[in-house]
Amino acid sequence: MTLKSMTGFGRAEQTVGDKTYLVEIKALNGKQFELQLKLPALLRPYEFDIRNCLQEHLIRGTVDCYIVIKQNGASKPVVINTDLIKAYYAQIDTLAKELQIDTHSVLGALLRLPEVVTPSVDVLEEKEFNDCMLVLKDALRQLTLHREEEGASLYKDLITRIERIREQEEAILLLEPNREKRIREEINSLLQKHVGQDNIDHNRLEQELIYYMEKIDIHEEQIRLRQHCEYFQQVIDSDDPGKGKKLSFILQEIGREINTTGSKAYDAGIQKCVVQMKDELEKAKEQVLNVL
Repeated sequence: MTLKSMTGFGRAEQTVGDKTYLVEIKALNGKQFELQLKLPALLRPYEFDIRNCLQEHLIRGTVDCYIVIKQNGASKPVVINTDLIKAYYAQIDTLAKELQIDTHSVLGALLRLPEVVTPSVDVLEEKEFNDCMLVLKDALRQLTLHREEEGASLYKDLITRIERIREQEEAILLLEPNREKRIREEINSLLQKHVGQDNIDHNRLEQELIYYMEKIDIHEEQIRLRQHCEYFQQVIDSDDPGKGKKLSFILQEIGREINTTGSKAYDAGIQKCVVQMKDELEKAKEQVLNVL
């Protein structure tokens, strides 16, 4: 299953009989499915079906869909809205008198004004609606291809970020033994300086050291971090068509383990690794916002 971006564009146009159907769909990233749908009056009764089709195919994102139906041929069944023409003319006539302009040849201009001349058919027949839906699905296919192309780039980038986080986690494992040794030596050195070697209770010191080392131990955090990275890989390669939210949640868990590691580190080398991981994580979070 390929990764899909929420960003895409699709356009389709088809002439069937005396009508030409034009569909344009633009999708951007969004937390939920948000649709701005512009339809001609002929398609108003089918708006619910169109919305369901778009949501079923696009799942998530901010979507703008624009559908136009053009009537072809010399003889087009139309209705002239005479009441609207009269209203337009009344305003034009008032303005013409103020400006002393002749209005004898204004009829042609009035007929070209919005909603003056409209198709006489109020709704498409079922067959014509099916023709329109075929064009809509063609536009959706183009948009899906665009999403998959963008998704391929997102996949490559996200996998790179996770691999770099894992590289830093492996580097921390190499630094960990020296960190424990250094901390023990520093505590012993401080006690010898302030208490004196002869006054140190070595049994009590060992107990306190064990307690302290357990408090700053980062072994469990590193195990969980490794598991989260493996789970991220599994999800991104899964067949789930809308995995962007799940990937985002996994990145949040990865972030928690990285932060905890940083707070327990007490080691300059490990802190550098943590900073590198945080940098890669932030870049991954930005990219995953665009994943469907």
